[in-house]
Amino acid sequence: MRGIALSGKIRFLDTTLRDGEQTPGVSLTTDQKLVIARNLDALGVQVIEAGSSITSEGERKSIKAVASEGLKAEICCFARANQADVDASLACDVDSVHLVVPVSDLHIERKLKSNRQAILAKAVQVTEYAKDHGLIVELSGEDASRADLDFLTSVYNAGIDAGADRLCFCDTVGVLLPEKTGEIFEVLSRLRAPISIHCHDDFGLATSNTVAALKAGAAQAHVTVNGLGERAGNTSLEEVVMVLENLYHIKTGIKCEDLYPLSRLVSRVMGITVAPNKAVVGENAFTHEAGIHVHGLLADTSTYEPMHPEQVGRKRRIVLGKQSGKASVELALKEFGVNTTPEQLLEIVSRVKELGDKGKRVTDADLQAIADMVQSSQKEPKVKLHELTVVSGNTVIPTASVKILLNGDETLEAGTGVGPVDAAINAIRKAVSGVTDIRLDEYHVDAITGGTNALVEVWVTMAIADRKITARGAGADIIMASVEAVLEGINRLMLLEERSNG
Repeated sequence: MRGIALSGKIRFLDTTLRDGEQTPGVSLTTDQKLVIARNLDALGVQVIEAGSSITSEGERKSIKAVASEGLKAEICCFARANQADVDASLACDVDSVHLVVPVSDLHIERKLKSNRQAILAKAVQVTEYAKDHGLIVELSGEDASRADLDFLTSVYNAGIDAGADRLCFCDTVGVLLPEKTGEIFEVLSRLRAPISIHCHDDFGLATSNTVAALKAGAAQAHVTVNGLGERAGNTSLEEVVMVLENLYHIKTGIKCEDLYPLSRLVSRVMGITVAPNKAVVGENAFTHEAGIHVHGLLADTSTYEPMHPEQVGRKRRIVLGKQSGKASVELALKEFGVNTTPEQLLEIVSRVKELGDKGKRVTDADLQAIADMVQSSQKEPKVKLHELTVVSGNTVIPTASVKILLNGDETLEAGTGVGPVDAAINAIRKAVSGVTDIRLDEYHVDAITGGTNALVEVWVTMAIADRKITARGAGADIIMASVEAVLEGINRLMLLEERSNG
């Protein structure tokens, strides 16, 4: 193969607004097309395929709005090999047409009920018409990967003679293999006009086939943001760019740091969620949980990252769970500016793993709540919970029994309440009533994260005489989080009382 160092700069034709919009369930307004087009232009793509003008009046309005935006990119319109399609494109004031001609016998005979000679003649006729009206023409062979290569070559050569500026090879149903792609483009790249590659991802090979075509001499890649498109989608813009930049060390001219923001924009506008494990732009692409990986990242980020997240406009994330070790938790805490003692770190790690064993992923907010709770008291607590039992139901009065250590002595007490949390708190207050008279003035609970297994954060305001403190607890169990908050408050108030008496 020639190698990927082409005679000219690799170009990108982005078809997010046309092929990407053909994603089932997606329909873009004019304003939505404009905002995506502006961002594609700022990203640095050379050609923006704004839509298919023959589709509807609304589509023509949108395409014309993009064409009138004054963007640097060439604005292109999809057109079939019909004069009416070209006329509709001309009415939109676009710079070029992506003129698509079926070239496989399957499409020619079954879809169009035609023959090769008629298709070739039509391709020539419409190419000449478009050129006569001042349009740049990219003549595209639909279903080219299942076409006879000799016939395809004859269509391309006839199109060049008719004035076509560029050619395009379409793997319409994603059946190419990378090695076959290389062989085909070794031949087609010798034609008298630059050729593009347009791949679909039905077998997950769109990026591989696109790169193989570029290696063999293709001058331009057709892509979409997030790999959107019909069925399994099209070649992913961000994947091809980062393969070229990082694995082949080719400067694409794309502003790579804008790839992730653009991905988020398109996902939001189109209402199509990006798969978490999607390369480059998926939420998990730069997310780490396993302790051994995070330990390696602390030594050198390249141990478990093939590229820096900042390169595509992202940040590294440490997600905590049962696989997390001290290194993971410590790194995550440092990102929040939280410093801990070795003992506090071990306690935080223990609580993180406890939540992870329950099938929960610990979020940033969860971790901060746990760290704050662990660090809240540096002294040995005067009141420790040894055992808690709660009985509740629709036919029984909520009742709680607690066994606590109060100044080293074991105390057993019970209480009732309007609910299990109220019963547990009342039992604790009764257990300490002989030592100190503590009031519960306020109680507040928040679910830090969503779902029925959410980590909850409980805030309480407790008081002795005119002294008030706010304490909190956090955990997956609202009763235990509440008890933890109350015990923290009691211990802190008892410490304050001890200091004032001393």
